[in-house]
Amino acid sequence: MIVRRVVLNSRPGKNGNPVAENFRMEEVRLADNISEGQVQVRTLYLSVDPYMRCKMNEDTGTDYLAPWQLSQVVDGGGIGVVEESKHIHLAKGDFVTSFYWPWQTKAILDGNGLEKVDPQLVDGHLSYFLGAIGMPGLTSLIGVQEKGHISAGSNQTMVVSGAAGACGSLAGQIGHLLGCSRVVGICGTHEKCLFLTSELGFDAAINYKNGNVVAQLQESCPTGVDVYFDNVGGDISDTVISQMNRNSHIILCGQISQYNKDVPYPPPLSPAAEAIQKERNITRERFTVLNYKDKFQPGLLQLSQWFKEGKLKIKETVINGLENMGVAFQSMMTGGNIGKQIVCISEASSL
Repeated sequence: MIVRRVVLNSRPGKNGNPVAENFRMEEVRLADNISEGQVQVRTLYLSVDPYMRCKMNEDTGTDYLAPWQLSQVVDGGGIGVVEESKHIHLAKGDFVTSFYWPWQTKAILDGNGLEKVDPQLVDGHLSYFLGAIGMPGLTSLIGVQEKGHISAGSNQTMVVSGAAGACGSLAGQIGHLLGCSRVVGICGTHEKCLFLTSELGFDAAINYKNGNVVAQLQESCPTGVDVYFDNVGGDISDTVISQMNRNSHIILCGQISQYNKDVPYPPPLSPAAEAIQKERNITRERFTVLNYKDKFQPGLLQLSQWFKEGKLKIKETVINGLENMGVAFQSMMTGGNIGKQIVCISEASSL
């Protein structure tokens, strides 16, 4: 069987901006037979995420992410359906997911590396397992729970940067659900601001490309900032830190403004922001969701429950076709998506 796949065509360089041409399509032949313990899967949805920018370099800068290799198939979060199985716990028709799913239309995978998922958790929206009821959802929930120090009834204000993205759009809603009295989002377009306030229940939204961000923060957060869910780093984060209260908390989710620069993670703050952080005793600790695997199952059940109760609104930007993986990745890195960026490879209904 001939299948299509995406391989890494070139590296953007440590300080370069990734482009769609860094990836290329090719065809490859799948083995005719699967071995004991393996399954053949058809890919339904693939995820593109900011952390993948690190995998485009020869050295990812972290010990838990392996770099993608030139001319080798690219991988990431994926979900698919089992077409043939020689694995004791997986049967034809099962839906499965993995953090290391190859960017291929079909693949033969080790069944032990796959996790079976229940479509009922997402009311049949299987792509949600790559977003709100998956790793981005867990990152947002566990990040807020572990590093936000939110206590219901204490009148806390949370600010979220990259607020219309996969994690940010969830983190703000979770902040409210866990007891923040005020949630303010920062994003880059008027459309995104409107989405945050009218659809997701944010109390205010700031377009950082329009007007004075400090003045808008002061207006939106009259009692200062107690919790900052940081997706972007850089100048925006320095500005937010200037408005943070004593003994407040930064949740370090991502630093997308810094991913195309050769700097350590987390990147150092500017001298002025660092001085404020120390003076006001603001916590800013590295957060890696993979260190909290014992919280994954209860976390997914909580996220699913909130979604089914209508308390957690989920938004996706979907592009169709494996050939558009590079386009989707480039768009996601430059803020082209609202909510989670997903690529639909094939429909579940075409079984």
